[in-house]
Amino acid sequence: MKKLFTFCAFLLIVMVCRAEEVQIDGIWYDIFTHYKEAFVIKPQSGSYSGDIVIPEKVTHNGAVYSVIGIGDRAFIGSFDLTSITLPNSVTSIGNSAFSNCHGLTSITLPNSVTSIGESTFFDCSSLASIALSNSVTSIGNSAFSGCYSLTSITLPNSVTSIGKSAFSSCRSLTSITLPNSVTSIGIGAFSLCN
Repeated sequence: MKKLFTFCAFLLIVMVCRAEEVQIDGIWYDIFTHYKEAFVIKPQSGSYSGDIVIPEKVTHNGAVYSVIGIGDRAFIGSFDLTSITLPNSVTSIGNSAFSNCHGLTSITLPNSVTSIGESTFFDCSSLASIALSNSVTSIGNSAFSGCYSLTSITLPNSVTSIGKSAFSSCRSLTSITLPNSVTSIGIGAFSLCN
């Protein structure tokens, strides 16, 4: 009887906390009804394009959800994406979220973002500049690898770690400012920065 009760409780938690995939104003989200939170996800077909502004809140079936994250691979391969603006409600950006977005030239990261995941901007060959907020503490492995157009970057005083190959193959990179807060730099972080 106790096992049956435990199983039923677990099943109820899974049912309440599960995500529902929905499209709102051309953007796909995982909606978590229990927490009233939403994550931007990869479209069910195709990819994103143009200039995209992610809203701070979305409404679905009469309920309001806070957009708190960009999921893993959400924009991967969106070759025609040119710019993206994230709201202050976003705290996390998943791994490979913007990988291979060759047309992406600019992005605005809000102060709420504290870390940049692995391969987040991998091979964003047109990304010329990016401003990191004073909240970012870590830059993941290969986060900006292959960003050929990136010429300079200033890291905020909040950054403590730079992952392996974080800026590798950024062949246009001519200057980078490292704050005193950095305590670790991964292997090959700046390899092939000619």
